[in-house]
Amino acid sequence: MSALPRPSSHADEQLSPTNFRRLAAFVHEYSGIKMPPTKKTMLEGRVRRRMRACGFSNVNDYCRRLFDEPSFLTAELVHLMDAVTTNKTEFFREPAHFDYLASDALPALMSGRGRTLKAWSAAASTGAEAYTLAMVLDEACAGRQGWSWSILGTDLSTQVLAQAAAAIYPQAMIEPVPVELRRRHLLQARDPARRQVRIAPHLRARVAFGRLNLMDEQYPVDEDFDLLFCRNILIYFDKPTQSAVLRRLCAHLRPGGYLFLGHSETILGLDLPVVTVANTVFRRL
Repeated sequence: MSALPRPSSHADEQLSPTNFRRLAAFVHEYSGIKMPPTKKTMLEGRVRRRMRACGFSNVNDYCRRLFDEPSFLTAELVHLMDAVTTNKTEFFREPAHFDYLASDALPALMSGRGRTLKAWSAAASTGAEAYTLAMVLDEACAGRQGWSWSILGTDLSTQVLAQAAAAIYPQAMIEPVPVELRRRHLLQARDPARRQVRIAPHLRARVAFGRLNLMDEQYPVDEDFDLLFCRNILIYFDKPTQSAVLRRLCAHLRPGGYLFLGHSETILGLDLPVVTVANTVFRRL
């Protein structure tokens, strides 16, 4: 059993430069996320929340325990990553991607005999991207004999994955969802005062979520995805990390499958087995 945190006489002490560097280096090594000095205040604020949850009164005491006691770091790892990762998401975010998906990518993929289309949302956050994909895929397969679909959503944070699995969202969050899709795929809360919606069971049944670290050398997922969305996470990585992650992702995309990146992301200068087919949309060779 671990000893209780040692009390500190410096409860309001700020995160020291040394501990910031140690934290930033660890976060970068483990998750690929860059933590430059400009993010010191943000990182400290998030670590303080975790510090208090563990019973520490001083952020540097918490850091010393992290880095001096391997068993404590092991126990804290998932919680620390939950605390420091940024998770922004919304339905139909960057809508041009979903327009292209419906008008070009899916007709190309569905030109042959019926089968199950497989999609991967590789930075799924609370699930809005995965469920947006689910709506688009379900609409495309409706009435098409032999065609079905499945979606995998992965993320580093267990907290957001739990929210994604629950599939409950504030009413305001579904504003970008077209009215017809809301009627078919969303359930209103019985109590209108709660102002919440839930993804309908026919979509939830085909969407699975799991924890995955894009920094891992191998990804324990299938290698024949038709669609791979990895949007707005690469901007947190340096160029060598971007290249390594994208190479690993492409290995899980079937020839002819599509890779979608965020509109502010680029593969310029990277040697990848894809060709550009639209703005930040690529097709596997």
